[in-house]
Amino acid sequence: MRVCIKLTTTIIIILMSFSCKTDKGINRYDLVSRHNIVNSIIDSLNSFSVGNGTFTFTVDVTGLQTFPGFYERGISLGTMSDWGWHSFPNPENYNLEDNYRNYDVHGRLVSYLWQYGRREDERKRMASDWLRENPHRIHLGMVGLQILKEDGSEITITDIKDNVQKLDLWTGKISSRFTVEGVPVQVTTVCHTGDDQVSARIESDLIREGRLKIKIHFPMGIPQPAGYDFDNPDAHITNVISSGEGETLFERIQDDDRYFVKVRHTSGSMGNASRHMYYIKPAADEQSFEFSCLFSKAEIRKVPDDFALTAEKNRTGWAEFWSSGGAVDFSECTDHRSFELERRVILSRYLTKIQCSGSLPPAETGLTYNSWFGKFHLEMHWWHGVHFALWQKEDVLERQMDYYFKILGRARETAQRQGYKGARWPKMTSQDGRESPSGVGTFLIWQQPHPIFYAELLYKNSENRERILDEYKDLVFESADFMASYAWYDEAGDRYILGPVLIPAQESLRKETTINPAFELVYWYWGLKTAIEWKERLGLEVPELWEDVAEKISEPAVQDGIYLCSEDTKDSYTNPRYLSDHPIVSGMNGVLPETELVNNMILGHSLDTIMLKWNWPSTWGWDFPMLAMSAAAIGRGEQAIDFLMMEAPKNRYLLNGHNYQNPRLAIYLPGNGGLLTAVAKMCVYGQFPHNDKWKVRWEGLNEYVE
Repeated sequence: MRVCIKLTTTIIIILMSFSCKTDKGINRYDLVSRHNIVNSIIDSLNSFSVGNGTFTFTVDVTGLQTFPGFYERGISLGTMSDWGWHSFPNPENYNLEDNYRNYDVHGRLVSYLWQYGRREDERKRMASDWLRENPHRIHLGMVGLQILKEDGSEITITDIKDNVQKLDLWTGKISSRFTVEGVPVQVTTVCHTGDDQVSARIESDLIREGRLKIKIHFPMGIPQPAGYDFDNPDAHITNVISSGEGETLFERIQDDDRYFVKVRHTSGSMGNASRHMYYIKPAADEQSFEFSCLFSKAEIRKVPDDFALTAEKNRTGWAEFWSSGGAVDFSECTDHRSFELERRVILSRYLTKIQCSGSLPPAETGLTYNSWFGKFHLEMHWWHGVHFALWQKEDVLERQMDYYFKILGRARETAQRQGYKGARWPKMTSQDGRESPSGVGTFLIWQQPHPIFYAELLYKNSENRERILDEYKDLVFESADFMASYAWYDEAGDRYILGPVLIPAQESLRKETTINPAFELVYWYWGLKTAIEWKERLGLEVPELWEDVAEKISEPAVQDGIYLCSEDTKDSYTNPRYLSDHPIVSGMNGVLPETELVNNMILGHSLDTIMLKWNWPSTWGWDFPMLAMSAAAIGRGEQAIDFLMMEAPKNRYLLNGHNYQNPRLAIYLPGNGGLLTAVAKMCVYGQFPHNDKWKVRWEGLNEYVE
């Protein structure tokens, strides 16, 4: 009999009532504006971005993209979109069939996509490289300033003086002030809320002196992090489709992919400097200049909105965003960490709005630069997407749920190939839903219940639950079919087992030996139980296998009163291999709803051991909110804050709000999304510490799944 020692939600709410839903109403303008960013340091990690969720434009100290080379060492200056993808030619016809490798899974062969290396078959290695790199997200165009000094030479970044840059969060506007040889320059940058367009206004006597131009430089799109390459002009084409007074339409072609850019400007003329570089020269008798650049996959027929209209739409759009949905106010808290936590929350909301609210699951680095070739990882979609529903922005999660319907056919094919039922969701993929070869990713399973979690979260908080049931039932049932068929029945133990072959969320474990990873067992149990409940809500017959697997799924392994990473990892808390990467055992209660599979006393002992022994430099940004959610779920508010605000290498939040991991991942949006999820859940369920230091006020947040 499964026994769970737990604090009920009711008791936790009573004990931790200092987090309260406010009746007074939060002054949202004050809340947001006190975290406006002001920066006067030229630092490659201090780039700012504007965006609308499907398009993001990242700027340097000048408010545009004037010095891309300097920022490549930190957060590069991206112009990226949901639709801006490219694939190199495939004359060798590399395909998935080149990369399958068979594994013995309980007496039968199961094929997995494998990433072949240097010492393996040459064609398979080449196929692996091509399939991983393509399609890749690309940079759509570098838009910056050309400023000349009095001697006629072009400035470098060291010539920028007296620089002050401000990001006004309430309006989504970047204001950049600086001087060149004592002459002031003011640049205001905004992004259109409905179109993939950036607009700017420049004010300076340098315009009148003929020393300032707008430079538009179109690069070759590449899979590497920055997404651009200016050194291969023959590999792509820039055509001027039309050019008239104040307006130019460009066509961009690279291999079989193309897109369009239309530029509108108030005065002056467009000139060609080289094959892919163009300058807008403002009229010499003016002190200010405005322009708009509209990017589109389809040919652009309309006239882009001018700067004034774009700025107004931007202002009203951001005011609506901040004024609706959730808000959390820490201003009455006295803990020394509370202001920094509030800053991280506000900036994370801004960043996830501009980077992660499009129609596709986001990449870890969003629309700023390419991580993993710009592809996204579906196990990470949980951290990117769940918080939107909790902060009453459910439309974002619903919009991204459409992606699963689009790739459902491919997911079914994968499951069928491997001998399973239902749909097996890919890990590393792109807009086409094709799995990428990997030595790790294709063996992961913890993304499989995600669609069930998303659907249940939407159902719980919907005013029209019948619509949610009808709309998402196929995703729920296809996911459950795979999960039930994937579990292997152990006759001797009369139980169901997960693995091998699998790699759990704690990726440091070996696929050949991992059996019954703790987190995945609980997720399988909850996911199947929830799918069964969906069948019952709809009055449909429940598959016997679903019920049998849910009833007989193995329990998480325990040794010395502590949860093991997996059943095969004895001495989990003495072997360094088992004390690195994600401490995912903590997610069994907190990330996942409370279930009878988890003993909260044992979980508490596990959290204490993790705190003392874990290899913290090996963790990732979302691990800290995950640990906080776990501690909070079992009534440990103080420990939750300690985890959430831990001083650790990958729990660092930059001036611009980005969760820094390392030089390769200078931004990491799953950390931002995880933070928002943890804070929302801790507010709604009264899980902040029970003391006078944490008087947290909140409003407009949704409930979590149960």
